[in-house]
Amino acid sequence: VQLQASGGGLVQPGGSLRLSCAVSAFTLDYYNVGWFRQAPGKGRESIACITSSGGTTYYANFVKGRFTISGDNAKNTVYLQMNNLQPDDTAVYYCAAAAGVVFTVLHLSDVDYWGKGTQVTVSS
Repeated sequence: VQLQASGGGLVQPGGSLRLSCAVSAFTLDYYNVGWFRQAPGKGRESIACITSSGGTTYYANFVKGRFTISGDNAKNTVYLQMNNLQPDDTAVYYCAAAAGVVFTVLHLSDVDYWGKGTQVTVSS
């Protein structure tokens, strides 16, 4: 399984970005895919997850209402739409895949495969 995140960049506070995670073929059929982020000097935290079964989504409380995760099986891509970005959202964002059944955002210990990160910087 391979994952590649893209779409990061510099955005002003209040702005939006859409991150993409390109995954190997059939990954979305068998793996849950989640987004994590890691800010400088902080641990990696889980943001959102979409399940393999039918696309159930889960979000961390701190992004509910601002971020939306979605998947496109035909394009083998998972997206993270991020709205109303704030400086605290500045981090390297990673996508990851996990097998099994999940009922919440992914934990670090759930992850089977990581993609390389993409930098998101929110600054005026």
